[in-house]
Amino acid sequence: MSDLVRLEVSDGVGTLRIDRPQQLNALNVDIQARIADAAREADRRDDIAAVVLTGGDKVFAAGADVKEMADMGYAEMADQSRRILECFNAVAGIAKPVVASINGYALGGGCELALCADVRFAAQDATLGQPETKLGVIPGGGGTQRLSRLVGPSRAKEIIFSGRFIRAEEALAIGLVDRVLPADEVYPAAVEWARQFVGGPRLALAAAKQAIDLGGGVDLATGLEIERQLFSGLFATRDRTVGMQSFVENGPGKARFTGR
Repeated sequence: MSDLVRLEVSDGVGTLRIDRPQQLNALNVDIQARIADAAREADRRDDIAAVVLTGGDKVFAAGADVKEMADMGYAEMADQSRRILECFNAVAGIAKPVVASINGYALGGGCELALCADVRFAAQDATLGQPETKLGVIPGGGGTQRLSRLVGPSRAKEIIFSGRFIRAEEALAIGLVDRVLPADEVYPAAVEWARQFVGGPRLALAAAKQAIDLGGGVDLATGLEIERQLFSGLFATRDRTVGMQSFVENGPGKARFTGR
């Protein structure tokens, strides 16, 4: 894996780190492919319980590489747009808790990448936004869909139509981020949040994530059926047996799960 995108593992927490600071972590074609590879690796590794997504202390990701896209025509972008979605869907598809640690700019594709996480922690000086309309296009990495599901359609339209930048406190107020912290505390707080899942009920966490993500795109009756099936399926796992026996014998919060 390139030094520009690294998957670092420590005590059960994986950090998916983008490290292209001279280009503000711009998400060019190569970086997108490497993010997708790292996300798939994080998903399949049993020694990773949760993932922190970060661009480092100065910038999360300032967006797609506009210089690279500027010379693309329709045919090229029709093909590349599929790879863009593959990248973001690989991150969103990690079947483990994922937290984005946002310092500096998370704009355009960078904001879309952050939207693929389950929760987002932002620095007090962080700036988010979807300014694609100022380039004559729209968000193409899931921004119109994930942002509207997170903050509501009308708010998402205002943000995307205007292309304006959103400071951290407003992002917190509208639900775009979940926590705002001093810049030097964002990554440590994200790691601490992720670490709570080490040794946890891996299969139940994956099922909860799947139920919420799939249920958000269907009607209530279908969502309830998705939940029912996933809930029932967990009764075939060792973790369910261990968790319930531990609760009966020792009270809540003392089970030792194996992820099986």
